[in-house]
Amino acid sequence: MTSEQAGRTSTAPGGEGAEASRAGPLTGIRVLDLSRMLAGPYCTALLADLGAEVLKIEQPGRGDDSRDIGPFRNGVSIYFGILNRRKRSVTLNLKEPEARELFLDLARHSHVVVENFRPGVATRLGIDHAAVQAVNPRIVYASISGFGQTGPMAALPAYDLIVQAASGLMSATGLPDGPPIKVGESIGDLAAGLFAAFGITAALGDVGRTGSGTHLDVSMLECLLAMQVTLQSEYDATGIAPMRVGNRHPLSTPFGTYQAKDGFVILAAANNTLFERIARMIGRLDMVEDPRFASDESRTRHEPDVRRAIEEWTGTRTVGDVVAAANEAGIPTAPIADFAEALASDQVGAREVVSSFEHPVAGPIDYVGQPVRFSTHSPIPPVTSPALGADTDAVLNGVLGIGPDRLEELRRRGAL
Repeated sequence: MTSEQAGRTSTAPGGEGAEASRAGPLTGIRVLDLSRMLAGPYCTALLADLGAEVLKIEQPGRGDDSRDIGPFRNGVSIYFGILNRRKRSVTLNLKEPEARELFLDLARHSHVVVENFRPGVATRLGIDHAAVQAVNPRIVYASISGFGQTGPMAALPAYDLIVQAASGLMSATGLPDGPPIKVGESIGDLAAGLFAAFGITAALGDVGRTGSGTHLDVSMLECLLAMQVTLQSEYDATGIAPMRVGNRHPLSTPFGTYQAKDGFVILAAANNTLFERIARMIGRLDMVEDPRFASDESRTRHEPDVRRAIEEWTGTRTVGDVVAAANEAGIPTAPIADFAEALASDQVGAREVVSSFEHPVAGPIDYVGQPVRFSTHSPIPPVTSPALGADTDAVLNGVLGIGPDRLEELRRRGAL
């Protein structure tokens, strides 16, 4: 898209005028973010971290539902703050024709639209891909939903837990004699947001090559299915749906959680060389010559015997002692950290993984942004999340040239 098509100069932090070294690889890209809750906002937060100008289009008076999701500090949702860093809030009542026209005007001067309405809602509002493409043929329009835009489940509502259950992931998570367990994070939402961001950046490259935009149909269910590579390989090989195996790896042994004197420790050996190192560490080199343990596959068939031998050794030592010995032997290992310990680790500190922005009401909010490091770009300075509608006038004036009198009129008419 040319500078004329993109509209007036961006006034977002990190836009034109920023030092080249501080500009991200998506600087100059304008994103209209219609999404709410987690999958869509996570996608657009990743794009914002890379320098895109993200205009968050919210319903007047209410805004994104996640503004009301705790935890709160001084009445402000920290969850919302993290997911909506570096964005600008514009309130449009899209049920009103004039607001719909304003949205389409903004789309004329933008590069990307992201929405996660239930399939059919964007069409009823008159802001679906067809409507936006009619005013901007170069637009990249991403629709994120639970089950995709087509198929018998397309119209069903979906939260992360629903998709974890439907994808088979829950059936393979947990202890063998226990119930199915959800992953400890909303991985279906986050996977969809990540794949959507990946698709958007690929599509932007395609626009530059072909001059034509596209519609991205992103299904949370399909994103989770795509990520279950180990389970897919097991099912393809055996024809049997993989079931719960606890914390051990379903295909490699020893590869899991082992009991130490004061807690649990991870040891991971996915090949014979590493298994020999473990056998040497625990004083059981005889296991290397045992035909039951001759290959990764045979060790997995005899996993209880391998576990028993390892825990006879780890059970008499502290987690710290086991980790130190394994590190010295070149064996992949780790203690099991909680989230606070993970953030406080020397490795995370040395690489300055955690960023922070100052919210005017909530105070400092820490977050971990997109983690890919570019040799040609320095990280963009953090910027706080927006108050509801805080940027409506500035954006409509700066992008569309709408003056104060017209803005006041639009408010009286219920469009803003």
